[in-house]
Amino acid sequence: MINDTLSALLDFQKETEALAQVAGRLSWDQETMMPRGAAMQRGEEMAAMESVLHARRTDPRVGEWLSGLEGSELDPVAAAKLRHIRRSFDRANKVPAKLAAEIARVTSVSQGKWAAARAQDDFAAFAPVLAQVVALKREEGAALADGGDVYDAMLDDYEPEMTAAELDAMFGEMRPRLRALREAVLAQPEPKAVTGSFPEEAQLALSAKLAGVFGYDFERGRIDKAVHPFSSGSGSDVRITTRTNPADPFNCFYSTIHEVGHACYEQGIDPDYALTPLGQGVSMGVHESQSRIYENQLGRSRAFAGFLFEQMQEVFGDIGIDSPEAFYAAVNRVQKDFIRTEADEVQYNLHIMLRFDLERAMVAGDLAPAELEGAWNERFEKDFGYAVPRASLGCLQDVHWSVGLFGYFPTYSLGNVYAGCLHEALRSDIPGLDDQLARGETGQATGWLRERVQRHGGLMKPREVIARACGREPGAGPLLDYIEAKFSGIYGL
Repeated sequence: MINDTLSALLDFQKETEALAQVAGRLSWDQETMMPRGAAMQRGEEMAAMESVLHARRTDPRVGEWLSGLEGSELDPVAAAKLRHIRRSFDRANKVPAKLAAEIARVTSVSQGKWAAARAQDDFAAFAPVLAQVVALKREEGAALADGGDVYDAMLDDYEPEMTAAELDAMFGEMRPRLRALREAVLAQPEPKAVTGSFPEEAQLALSAKLAGVFGYDFERGRIDKAVHPFSSGSGSDVRITTRTNPADPFNCFYSTIHEVGHACYEQGIDPDYALTPLGQGVSMGVHESQSRIYENQLGRSRAFAGFLFEQMQEVFGDIGIDSPEAFYAAVNRVQKDFIRTEADEVQYNLHIMLRFDLERAMVAGDLAPAELEGAWNERFEKDFGYAVPRASLGCLQDVHWSVGLFGYFPTYSLGNVYAGCLHEALRSDIPGLDDQLARGETGQATGWLRERVQRHGGLMKPREVIARACGREPGAGPLLDYIEAKFSGIYGL
């Protein structure tokens, strides 16, 4: 009887997971290939898909099956699947179907309006739809919180069991050390940047090669262009996007390596978990740990920078830099800038802290969406010391708020913290890592991550995955020590 009930539930869940993948493919298409004029229709399509998914996630039969399995002796894999299904069922039942569909419709339309406003540097054109998104997400958050903290309920969508109070404490530990390091670094002479001609076709060809170097499986994936690079899908269909800048090839290369980290997590999950609740990354913090360790601790290491230096010379010829050490400094150059996705390791988390505080204020009702641009510019100048010249370099640079991803931003810094812990453990276990990276060989490092983190998918809880992989509870110390040592060395502090 128990086996029949479990089979019925998991068969039903498999169809739900498959439909969710289809909905994800609609989002991928919207970012990469959809005609501009299709935005309103795509909003209706997304709303229809969300209505179907919401109905399945709240189907009374799911509750009956879960009740029938209560107290049963289950193996760890089955128990983990039920934990995820129960969590999804309970959360979905708190959100009215009409609200879920409306959020899907409005955020699909909002994304197009954000892209247009960003292109025109016109925050005022985006503000009304942002206000709609914030109102809908606050309504959803209140339903999920059920009397508790609304922002914590939003955060739980991306990092289960994490709270804003814990993040506040973590950021409080990180902020002073990062600010002090930033001030010391910016007082030093700026390393030379690469110069030359970097045609888009050549950038994309080398970025595809780098994706392969880091283990991306092109039989189960593809690379396309998007305004904002992202990874999409799981299992046998995991797609990534990148972007190019004719003056800055690192934008393309490191965006690609970053998204490959996400994609390899999804591709590395145990195939037996495909189209089950365990068949995806367990949280955005753990997900980000993979993209950030691929991009930074591995991809921006002195050893791998030497390999990339040779590759760039072969492809582009003279790049204005004539030594691996100077190239390593260029790859890790700290400079005054505005864009989060292009920020160096010293300043990146300061960008996240700004967004964390502003989105909490919007969710709490302390900051009206119409006032976001002014609040952003004031806070940025206070934190970074210079003024934001236009909206595309300020509050319109990220897609997240346009699609309702409130609670997502802090998982980037949490992922950096997790990556710091993983890197410390990885270095301990692979003492010859630099020799391998200098040859463009990442297999042992990425294999370590696949075995310790990626293959488990959603089997364990987020912090448990990191703690087991590292042999210690995660904390900000290893990340801060790594950043301080690395940039003190580069800048001679």
